[in-house]
Amino acid sequence: MHTRFILINTSHAGNVGAAARAMKTMGFDDLVLVAPRWANVLRREETIQRASGALDVLDKCRIVDTLDEALDGLTHLCATAMTPRDFGPPTVAPREHFESLSKVERFSHIARGLEADLTQGSSAGEVVEAANPAQQGIGFLFGSERFGMRNEDVYRCHACLSIPSNPKFGSLNIGAALQVIAYEWRLALGGFPVDASEPMPAPAPAPAVMADAAQVAGMLTHLEQSLVALGFLDPAAPKKLMPRLNQLFNRAGVTQEEIHILRGIAKAILQQSAGKGQA
Repeated sequence: MHTRFILINTSHAGNVGAAARAMKTMGFDDLVLVAPRWANVLRREETIQRASGALDVLDKCRIVDTLDEALDGLTHLCATAMTPRDFGPPTVAPREHFESLSKVERFSHIARGLEADLTQGSSAGEVVEAANPAQQGIGFLFGSERFGMRNEDVYRCHACLSIPSNPKFGSLNIGAALQVIAYEWRLALGGFPVDASEPMPAPAPAPAVMADAAQVAGMLTHLEQSLVALGFLDPAAPKKLMPRLNQLFNRAGVTQEEIHILRGIAKAILQQSAGKGQA
């Protein structure tokens, strides 16, 4: 089913570029602008910047004066609006509506193929052609940034799509809304395959080098000096603090890098204590 996105009375050039980008990420390229604010919107710097590489969508984009001109070849129209309209089409979530559309399309596809197959004299090519009509199209309509869609435009549509969002803050800009709609529609059409290739494994970290007994002993001597400088340890009556710390580090199995960290702490304590003594 052919897909078209229609922006009506768009006033911000950047939104046109954002729409083109959102469409391209989901594999769509038919964009029509109805009476945009800027006649040269497709060439404006902000449009090109926000398109972020989707220039082929902008190149193919059409600008028309009326909505009627934008609807050629479309058989199903979806308005996008947060607020339901009295006497308007049913308001539905995109995923819910697209699931029903895809089911109908699959059924019609099978029925058309069987009908052609049962017709006497039908060739294989005629069966394929009957099962894949080129004239069906769906259009997604987006209103202006400030006012949204006019009631009369909504009334022309078969469904009014409302994106489920925070009831207290549910307004999306055009680019974001179009991205959600394009994603949901692509998902309903079967989606794109996800690259299931295994990611490159991260390089294994270098094995830690354990500190030997001499390095632990040197660190403990350094640490003892810093504790004395702090006044935490009385060298005249050290009791069992240092042997207990020795056992603690033996159980922990410290690495050479950790020894360097601990000696750095001891060095900083000694320097700080020496500075206070001079003051």
